[in-house]
Amino acid sequence: MKEPHDLLTAKTLILTHGDSDGICSGAIAKSAYPDASVYFTNPVSLLDKLNEIRDVKNLIICDIAINERHCFELYSRLQDLAKKCNLYYIDHHPLPESCMEDEKGGEEWFYNDCTGPCSSELTFRAFEDLLSRDMRRVAIYGAIGDFCDNTPHVKHWVRDWDKRSLYFQAGTLIQAVLQKGKDYEFKRTLLNPLSRDRIPSRIPDLLDLARDAALNEEKIRVFVKQNVKVLKNSAYIVNTNNSISKAAIYAASYGRKEVGIAAENRPKKGIYDLSIRSRGQADVNRLLRSIAPRFGGSGGGHPHAGGARIPEESFEAFLHAFDAGLGEAEMR
Repeated sequence: MKEPHDLLTAKTLILTHGDSDGICSGAIAKSAYPDASVYFTNPVSLLDKLNEIRDVKNLIICDIAINERHCFELYSRLQDLAKKCNLYYIDHHPLPESCMEDEKGGEEWFYNDCTGPCSSELTFRAFEDLLSRDMRRVAIYGAIGDFCDNTPHVKHWVRDWDKRSLYFQAGTLIQAVLQKGKDYEFKRTLLNPLSRDRIPSRIPDLLDLARDAALNEEKIRVFVKQNVKVLKNSAYIVNTNNSISKAAIYAASYGRKEVGIAAENRPKKGIYDLSIRSRGQADVNRLLRSIAPRFGGSGGGHPHAGGARIPEESFEAFLHAFDAGLGEAEMR
């Protein structure tokens, strides 16, 4: 389900990512600004969204990585918006090495920390004076969802709750979000009660969706176990017709490699979408940003979790080049 493109005229506007960390970040921002309008977007579409904005007082962008291809245009547009509104760009993805690293480092509106915290944690810390202390719980959900729950802030916050209950609530939210895929209208209805600190298990339908997602994940696990393919430094699975982020984790597990890759063919677009998960020391974000463009694709993410989009005709060659890159990185 696509997001509307013609309503970006609210006084306070939140643009956020559609995964669990992005939803929690957006919920925290909306708790600070209850009258805000929320739209879901991604690194590729962000610049187009920003160009549609005509009049806004507060603009909050959460959990959107900087797209390397558009970074100079994006920076220029953000600078222009910062002169006209209160701008907050809150993100935890590593910056592209080729651009914006020096320019953006000193901007007051740019809240970036790629050393460990998730965007939900950073969003709570940015707006803490406007928030109920209990909204830390929503930040913890986001941290668990993005494997960022081992930071000093999150470990300190967790002490105020029963950790087992937190993980149950976070798991309910994460699984339900994965089950619904790109249904942005569902995600917006999910974000509203979260902004009021309603626990996920009390949100209608979430427990049923989480249960369905758990059963579905078991199917993914079995499929990967039976069909995983192994290269020298990585293992991969193709066309699970399911969650590629889950499949990548199981590819590493059953392929007995430090890096797992899951790919899904999109015939209408002529591409493969990839999810990569690392259990080792190789920086997959750095490798993806370096290797994917050589094959006409794009990629990036975090040191231990990334994604890529590769043209169909280059898919096999990319897999072997990426695998070789992992081996070289390990030797270094």
